Amino acid sequence: MADSKTNPAEDAVEEIEQPQSRRKAIVGIAVVILALVGTGIWWRSTFNEDTDDAQISGHLIQVSARINGHVAKVLVQENQVVKAGDLIAELDPSDYQVAVENAEAALATAEANAAAANVAVPITTANTGSNLQSAHADVSGSSASVEQAQKQLAAAHARVAQARANHVKAQADLDRYRPLVAKDVISKQQFDAAVASSDATKAALADAVASEQAAEDGIRVVHERSLQSQAMLRYAQTAPQQVAAQSARAKAAVAQVKQAQAALDQAKLNLGYTKIYAAADGIITRKSVEINQNIAAGQNLLTLVSLDDIWVTANFKETQLRRMVAGQPVEIEVDATGKKYHGKVTQIGGATGSVLSLFPPENATGNYVKVVQRLPVRIDFTDLKTEDSNHALRPGLSVEPKVRVK
Repeated sequence: MADSKTNPAEDAVEEIEQPQSRRKAIVGIAVVILALVGTGIWWRSTFNEDTDDAQISGHLIQVSARINGHVAKVLVQENQVVKAGDLIAELDPSDYQVAVENAEAALATAEANAAAANVAVPITTANTGSNLQSAHADVSGSSASVEQAQKQLAAAHARVAQARANHVKAQADLDRYRPLVAKDVISKQQFDAAVASSDATKAALADAVASEQAAEDGIRVVHERSLQSQAMLRYAQTAPQQVAAQSARAKAAVAQVKQAQAALDQAKLNLGYTKIYAAADGIITRKSVEINQNIAAGQNLLTLVSLDDIWVTANFKETQLRRMVAGQPVEIEVDATGKKYHGKVTQIGGATGSVLSLFPPENATGNYVKVVQRLPVRIDFTDLKTEDSNHALRPGLSVEPKVRVK
């Protein structure tokens, strides 16, 4: 019976030992938890660098008009999602269609002028060649005419001398016959024959003198013709220059064709600019264009937020950059979606944010206080199409990147 009863002293010892064992277990668990927490903190501080000063960056495309115009159509609304190549707005094309037609007409005229100028080059070559040959022949002919006229003048001089000698002889005979006829030494008939002979030689002398004058006039004429033919020869000898000038005019006409073609191309470009397209996939924001609005070239019409090319700009402390290099993997946690994305370090900024601010700090005043600086680091997403297929990530969203530095 005594063995079957519980010993009060043993029960008391067991009650004291049980709380002690519980406390030891709790302490042990706490120690393990603290060790794990410490290990996690050490791991995180040793193998990873993170910051909450980070946000998503992207391209904000300012869509503007490239020409002046009157807005005929606006095909988008605020916050509308568009694809690259979608028509955003359209300007009235009437003025630019007329400009294209004028440019086409100017091009046709320039082409016709160029064709005529090019055809004129061989014609000018042939004409100048024939003119040169003709001028040489004229110079030769005029030289021969001069020689012939000089010979004719010499013959005229000889005839004048002969006629003068004959007239002198006839006059001398007449002078001798005059006293003889008065004394009836010779007959009246002989005297009349002497008078007629004197008159005849006088007339022959006058004719010879006239012929001599005509020969002298002929000399002047042939000299003038010779000078004229020589002048024509000198002009004809400019044939290479004339051909070169015509060739230059032909080249100028071809250049005018190119100029007219460029004007036509520009007119067609301006006509194409009447339609304004989205440059990339994105969302329309800050829309200020409306129908019937007159806009100027370069005027901003709206902002297109690109959703395809986005990245993270993280501002890390300078003490976190000791082991950070381009190419390290990054885990990115986004507050807006509650998801984690993957990326990699692409670039580390060239200067701190304070240096790039509008008013950089001046540390030469003597009141220097060391402040930990932050440097912007660019992080690119590595699998954005898969992880953000619905374009939930937007520029400006806050993120927390964690860079694996070991």
